[in-house]
Amino acid sequence: MYRITKEFHFSASHQLTSLPREHQCARLHGHNYIVEVELSARELSQHGFVRDYHDLAALKHYIDETLDHRHLNDVLGHDHVTAECLAKHFYDWCKAQIPETSAVRVSETPKTWAEYRP
Repeated sequence: MYRITKEFHFSASHQLTSLPREHQCARLHGHNYIVEVELSARELSQHGFVRDYHDLAALKHYIDETLDHRHLNDVLGHDHVTAECLAKHFYDWCKAQIPETSAVRVSETPKTWAEYRP
């Protein structure tokens, strides 16, 4: 299996209102997110690619226009905007556009990652 990844960055706020009031993530706060999209294929294209990285430009546009410097609770329409939920959100968005999507990882901090891989 061939695998490629591409990384994207954006900044946004969120609030996990279902947590106890004293939990730091229950307060409005923000992150500098990193999204890593993985594409996989058993065979390479006629050009030797799993997929041309340029084909991921639509994801960059989506992130920049829809998520960057926004409040994610408002954008996604719920209050469970965790890294895990974001990984699934990005996976679903990418899979609908690019069938080779095999996993998405999201980082909120330099030491934490959440991954969605069906």
